[in-house]
Amino acid sequence: MLDHDANVSPWLLVAKDHGLVVRRVDIDPADCTLDLAQLESLLSEKTKVVAFTLASNGVGTIPDAARISELAHSVGALAWADGVHYAPHRRIDVGSLGVDVLLCSPYKFFGPHLGLAYGRRDLFASWPADRVRPAEEEPPGHRYETGTQNHEGIAGATAAIEYVASLGDGADRRARLDDAYARIRSYEDSLSERFLSALPELSGVRLWGIADPARVAERTPTFAVTIDGRQPAAVAKALADRGIAVWDGNYYALELMTRLGLEGHGGAVRAGFLHYTRASEVDGLVDALRSIAG
Repeated sequence: MLDHDANVSPWLLVAKDHGLVVRRVDIDPADCTLDLAQLESLLSEKTKVVAFTLASNGVGTIPDAARISELAHSVGALAWADGVHYAPHRRIDVGSLGVDVLLCSPYKFFGPHLGLAYGRRDLFASWPADRVRPAEEEPPGHRYETGTQNHEGIAGATAAIEYVASLGDGADRRARLDDAYARIRSYEDSLSERFLSALPELSGVRLWGIADPARVAERTPTFAVTIDGRQPAAVAKALADRGIAVWDGNYYALELMTRLGLEGHGGAVRAGFLHYTRASEVDGLVDALRSIAG
């Protein structure tokens, strides 16, 4: 119930085509955290894939990916992760996460729209692939990406990675990326604490998700809010008039917005901070929300 629909609809379509069963794991609506106890109760020897997000693009929740992977593997299922929203905020280490497959896109970490796929080599080597006959059989090769590749997109992805690495120090790219993400996380956590600490002062403004400033490690600096008596689209317009760019609606987190009872009411307003956001901009958002709430 926490995922972007890109990690929901494809599984529903596959299930429809092949007569499979899809089970959904619920959230605690109080803080929009995943119900891991329910996940464990739903698993059985019939479970083949556990698909989950590393971070919610709707409310910022970061589930315990390592625990989810462990639970999936306990019944012989694949741990299949969506890393798109996680990528600009945290360093992705597939080994520590324990995932078998991870999908991502550079567009969230300041690059072009391109698909990135990590998969265990034994899986990618054994799965059937629809490919032209001259294509290589061994992964990565051209087993899953045949013909002329998107070279300009690949160049843009490389530039995006180099940009993130430039934010850190170190003897090589890996070390610079490690340092960059450590700095990004520390700085973004400070912005999250600043925003969450100010919210209780705003009458009529509701945050959906983890609200405790002491729990910023469990979320990205991505916040979904609603204002009593105001449509999210109208709030977004009012913020735009003040020079603040946000998003409103469901942001493709359809299951989440439906579960929270927001889908039929215009969804919510989503505001996000990144490593280039200034503390003064966080304060400006708080002041604007206070003004709009009246």
